[in-house]
Amino acid sequence: MRVMVIDTALGLCSAGIFDVDARPNPLGVRSVEMAKGHQERLGGLAREAMTEAGGLDGVERIGVTVGPGSFTGLRVGLAFAQGLGAALGRPVVGISTLDALAASTDARDVAALVDARRGQVYARFWRAGAADGPPEALSLETARERLAGFGPGAALVGSGAALLDDAAVGAAILGLAGPAPDALARLTAAADPAAAPPRPLYLRAPDATPPSRLPGQARPARS
Repeated sequence: MRVMVIDTALGLCSAGIFDVDARPNPLGVRSVEMAKGHQERLGGLAREAMTEAGGLDGVERIGVTVGPGSFTGLRVGLAFAQGLGAALGRPVVGISTLDALAASTDARDVAALVDARRGQVYARFWRAGAADGPPEALSLETARERLAGFGPGAALVGSGAALLDDAAVGAAILGLAGPAPDALARLTAAADPAAAPPRPLYLRAPDATPPSRLPGQARPARS
C-alpha cells in the first residue's frame, strides 16, 4: 500500500510518501525539527516529498497525527491532510501521536511521554507489546508510579522522557521531537479508516479561554 503521512503535532514538521509492505519503503520524505511555524513550512516540505516520490499517483491513504500535541500544530496538519484527501478522493486516517512515538522504537515495554508543561505529561504505556490503558494526561508523580517495573530493555520515548528518566533505571531514553515518519507510515497502512477519524485528540482543556464579553459590551453589574 502506498501512503502519505503528515505530522505537525509536536516538534517536527514532516511529510512523506511510503510504499508499505513488510516494512515501509520511503519514496520521498522531508522532516524538519521546529517548535512553531509549521504552517509556513508544511506545504513546501510536502511538495518536495511529492516531487521526490514522482507525484501522488498510487497513494491510497493519507495519515495525519491527531494529538496530543500543539493546538495550532494539530490544526495545521489536519487541515492540510483533509484538504489533500478531498482533492484526491482518498481516505484520511488519524494517528495518535503517542502511538506513533511508541512505534518509533523496537522496544516492547514502552512509555510514550510528551511534556505537557504544568507538571504533567501526556502518556501511554505498553507492556510486552500490548497497550496498558488509553492515552492520559498525568502528573509527574502519577507517571512515575505507572513506570514501576520499567527498566533495562524498556524505552521512554518523547519530549517528556527526560522528565522521568529517574523512574526507569536502565531504560533507554529517546527524547524524540516527534514520531518517525516510517512509524507513521506503518500505522497509517494498518489503520481502519472507519475507526480512526482525522479528529484532534485533546487530553486537557486548552489554556486559552473565550472572552466573557464581546468587545464594547458593558461589564455585568456586580451584586
